[in-house]
Amino acid sequence: MKRKINLQLIGISVMAIVATVLVMFTIFYDVYRGQVKEDLETVADTLKDTHIFQEGNQTGYYFDSDNLRVTWVGADGKVLYDNSADETNMENHAQRPEIQEAFRTGHGESIRESETLNQSTYYYALRLDDGSVLRVSKDEENVWSIANSMIPAVAGMMVLMVVVCIILARFLTKSIIGPIEEMAVNIDDYSVVPAYKELVPFANLIRKQHTDILGAAKMRQDFTANVSHELKTPLTAISGYAELIENGMVGQDEIVSFSAKIRENVERLLSLINDTIRLSELDNGAAQDNTMETFDLNEMAERCVENLKMYARKHEVNIACIGVSTCITANRGMISELIDNLCNNAIRYNNKIGSVLVEVGAREGHAFLRVKDTGIGIPKEHQERVFERFYRVDKSRSKQTGGTGLGLAIVKHIVAIHGATLHLESEEGKGTEITVTF
Repeated sequence: MKRKINLQLIGISVMAIVATVLVMFTIFYDVYRGQVKEDLETVADTLKDTHIFQEGNQTGYYFDSDNLRVTWVGADGKVLYDNSADETNMENHAQRPEIQEAFRTGHGESIRESETLNQSTYYYALRLDDGSVLRVSKDEENVWSIANSMIPAVAGMMVLMVVVCIILARFLTKSIIGPIEEMAVNIDDYSVVPAYKELVPFANLIRKQHTDILGAAKMRQDFTANVSHELKTPLTAISGYAELIENGMVGQDEIVSFSAKIRENVERLLSLINDTIRLSELDNGAAQDNTMETFDLNEMAERCVENLKMYARKHEVNIACIGVSTCITANRGMISELIDNLCNNAIRYNNKIGSVLVEVGAREGHAFLRVKDTGIGIPKEHQERVFERFYRVDKSRSKQTGGTGLGLAIVKHIVAIHGATLHLESEEGKGTEITVTF
């Protein structure tokens, strides 16, 4: 980036120098030509005022032809006098452009280039009172000759300016990039304000993304550690029971009990693996059916409740569903999974002879699903974290009931995918109410 900015600054500087030199040379040459013409006009006016050039008279004055050429042309175009040539042998000048213009308007001018001599001849003609024309001319260097004479000085000046520009470009590049590099080094320090106000939104976005990346990395690290810990517990139990049976340290009457405990831990292990895989799928947005369709949320809730009645009876909990026909557009499989998870949690963390009520309806044009239980409730200090992965309020009870600590995390993901909102109300010892509004 530094190299690119440096080269661009040098390139701009060189182009600016070249353009400036060309413009200055053009202005200088125009001023130079104007000055030559003005000098010729002054000389012609002065000679006219002397009245030494009059038709029928021969001038006796001598003009140095090295500096100035003076030509006197009669009204018929015949050369009457020329200080640099024999006028008797000169051709008629009536067709010369400056002479023609002088006859027509009173004065005329022209420039004739000589490519071989690298010179330009400036002509100025002035009509006299008697109708004859006085012409003065002067040889001067043309544009190429002047340019050639200026090349060494101009080239030296350009080289010097380019060197200065290179030094300044390096300094400017450092001054431009410096604050950006400082911001990059101190990306975590919010007290460091970017030197350029245009970088403030960029810095805020980078810092937010940086924080999100670090948070995601920590969450993955914690998730991996939690999964390892959760898997280790049932595997250790299965290994221990199996080792006891293998070594014949268990009586025949205890084999059935130990086998049941192994089966319980296997079921817990499978449930944990399935929930982990499902959560990973929801995280990555892969391996899932994203088809959205319109269906009756109340019918689905009734079907889910019916399927869970046996599980609820096993935990000595009564479960019921009330509501009205309410249609939503969502992923049917995910919504069924959401209801199952909420109801499973409500049953698992309920009291004996407790109840779970699933309600479906609409409020202010929005469909809602509410699951309310009479269970153990959630203390206020835990309510904000119950949707985190592997977070349990009562870890011992969770293990007894077979909870994986991922059910509500899956619910949170499904709610986010559907753009719905999640609201939790709970009081310790009295129960929990979770409402999903679509």
